[in-house]
Amino acid sequence: MNEAGRFEAYDEHDAGGDEANEEHREYDRPGTDGPGRGDGAGRGDGAGRGDGIGSRGPGGPDGPDDGGGDGPHPDPDRPRRIPLPRASVEDSGRPLPVLPDPPRSAPLVLEHRVLKALLGAWALAACSPEETAAVEEHLGECGSCADEALRLRGAVGLLHRAETLDLDPGLRTRVLEGCLERRPPRIPVPNWAAPYDAETARLDALLQDFGDAEWHAPVRLRWFETDAATSRRTTVAGVIAHLLAVDGLVAVALGLDDPLGEVPAERPTPSSRTEAYWRASHFPPTRSVRAPWREQSHDLVRTVSFTGGGAGRLAVPYGDFELPLHDAMLDRAFECWVHAEDIAEAVDYPYQEPSGRHLHDMFDLAARMLPAALARRRRAGLASPARGRHLGLAGEPGRSLRLEIEGRGGGEWLIPLDSPAATGSAEYEVAHVALDGVEFCHLAAGHVSPAEAAAGQVGDREAIKDVLFSVASLSRM
Repeated sequence: MNEAGRFEAYDEHDAGGDEANEEHREYDRPGTDGPGRGDGAGRGDGAGRGDGIGSRGPGGPDGPDDGGGDGPHPDPDRPRRIPLPRASVEDSGRPLPVLPDPPRSAPLVLEHRVLKALLGAWALAACSPEETAAVEEHLGECGSCADEALRLRGAVGLLHRAETLDLDPGLRTRVLEGCLERRPPRIPVPNWAAPYDAETARLDALLQDFGDAEWHAPVRLRWFETDAATSRRTTVAGVIAHLLAVDGLVAVALGLDDPLGEVPAERPTPSSRTEAYWRASHFPPTRSVRAPWREQSHDLVRTVSFTGGGAGRLAVPYGDFELPLHDAMLDRAFECWVHAEDIAEAVDYPYQEPSGRHLHDMFDLAARMLPAALARRRRAGLASPARGRHLGLAGEPGRSLRLEIEGRGGGEWLIPLDSPAATGSAEYEVAHVALDGVEFCHLAAGHVSPAEAAAGQVGDREAIKDVLFSVASLSRM
C-alpha cells in the first residue's frame, strides 16, 4: 500500500519469498500496528518508511525515493494498479468549456407538388426532420394543403383506435363453455337466451365503476322513423331506465312484475313505455336505476332457464307487432349492445361488439324480419313495387336480394322482395348487397342512414334501396 493508503501488491521475487512478502505488507492507516510502524500515530522509527502516510522518502508523496527502509520499493515508472478518481469539471470551479453549435443543414426548398405528396408521410410522422420543417413551413402559407393535412391527421387518428381495458367479449362465452363441459349445469341457459345474458353482463360491468358525473352524462338516442332520422336526448341513467321499461315487455309475457308498476302507458310500445317511466320519475333517473334493471335481467334469464327451451315460442307483444320469446330475447340483446355503445361513447370509453356467434344470431334475426318490414313500407307507400316483379304462391320462391354481411359472424341471406310469405331463391336473384357486419348493425339501429351505408351494390337499384331503408326501419327508440 502506498500513497495515501493505496494497496500495492508485490510478487515473490520482489520481496524475497513468502516470508518477506508477509513481513513487508504494510497497511498504512493511522492507528494500525504493523511491521516498520513506530507508533499508532502513523510516524515510523526509521526502520520502515519515512512516515506513516505512505510517502516514499523525504520528499513526500511526490519526492524521490532515497532507498531508505528495509523493504522493496516499486518502480516509480510503473503504472498504478488502481487510478485515482478524476475530478469533474463542475467540481473544479473552472468555467465549463464552450461547445461549438452543431452544424445546421440548409433548409430544403421543395416544389409545391413534392410538398403535397409528403403530406401523407407527414401525417404519419414518417418524414425526416428537414422534410417536416419544410412541410410545416409550407402549411402556414398554403390553405389547400393545410386543409388536406388536417383531414389526413384526422384519418390517422381513426387508424389508431383507443384500446379497451375490457376482455374480449368472446372470452366469457369460451370460459363458460369450458366450465360447462366439465360440469354440465343442472338448469342450463337456453342457447337463444345466451346473447342477452352476455350483453347485460357486459353492460353491467361497464356501469359498476360509474360516478355521478358519468350517470348524468348526456346521451342522444337515435333511430329512423318514416325515412327520417329521429333522436331523443337523455342521460346514461335515462338509457338504463329505457332498457328496464322495454325489457319489461318480456317480463310481463313471462308472468313477472312489470317495472312500470301502476304507471299507465298510452300504448304497449317501447317508446310509450319509456316515456311513461320517465314521466313517473319525480327526478331524472340516477344510479339507483341500475339495481332494478340488473335484478330484472337476472330474473329474465333465470325464468327462461327454468321454463326450458319449450317457452321460446311464447309470443311477446311489442304493440305494433309481436315476436316469439326466443327472438324477443335476441332483440333485447341487440338493443342492450347498441345502447351500451351509446353509453360508452358518452363517457369516452371504447366498447367492443359481441362475440361472432352472437353477432350471427343478430344478423339472422334482422334478415328474417326484413320481408315483413318491406311489406309494411309498401303498405305505407314508402316503397313502390319494382317493375317486372315475379308473383308466386305463398311458400314458393320469388324475386330475391342476396344480403352478404362481412366480418365476424357474417354470412349470406336471400331476402324475398315481393311477399313475406315467399321464400328466397338464388334462381330469382335480382340484386346483391354487401355490408360490413358492424355497419349493418348500426344501420339496423338507426345510427347510420341508408344513404350513408357503405355497401357494395350490384343489380336492381330500386330493390337495393328498398331493402336498405327497410333495414333502417327496424330501428326504434
